[in-house]
Amino acid sequence: MNESISDSLHDSQLVVRLDKFDKAIGLCRGKPFWFEALWCIVKCAFFLSPLPWPKFAKRRLLILFGAKIGKGFVIRPRVNIHMPWKLIVGDHCWIGEDCEFLNFETIRLEDHVAIAHRVYLAAGGHDYTDHTMPYKNGPITIQYGTWVASCVFIGPNVVIGEHSVVGAGSVVVRSVPPWSIVHGNPATVVRKRVLKC
Repeated sequence: MNESISDSLHDSQLVVRLDKFDKAIGLCRGKPFWFEALWCIVKCAFFLSPLPWPKFAKRRLLILFGAKIGKGFVIRPRVNIHMPWKLIVGDHCWIGEDCEFLNFETIRLEDHVAIAHRVYLAAGGHDYTDHTMPYKNGPITIQYGTWVASCVFIGPNVVIGEHSVVGAGSVVVRSVPPWSIVHGNPATVVRKRVLKC
């Protein structure tokens, strides 16, 4: 394709133009730059590190940076939490190793939620129908008693209903009803969860 045709196509609004992306539209960071920079330093030292820093120390640091964290909190090494001031964690929750919390909007874990290793919670995304790819973010809520198994992706605007199980490797882009076992890409309900007495 010659340059003049290519240039005219790229000037059209019918093609993707990442140079027109405006990072100020669709994302409220919630804290000033210096605060976020300070969090990045703390995060690298204590959360992204493979060293097994005590969980009580990590809990205190998260609270210091604005997170709401309940009692009985367990967090393993190498967890990347982008904005702790947009994180709410209930009582007796577990977060496994090598997880990613892209919390451009609030991520809420209710009581007794278990997040296994290498889970990616993406409360941020982009509107791919717009040529400038603006942010299209949304909160994530994982309700009481849910287990999210290893290597799961959960997208924005998803609620995982209470006492559910999300099978390993699943991709969840729609909300999940309570007491469900879901699996696959995209994740679908395979059966109801039944707890033994």
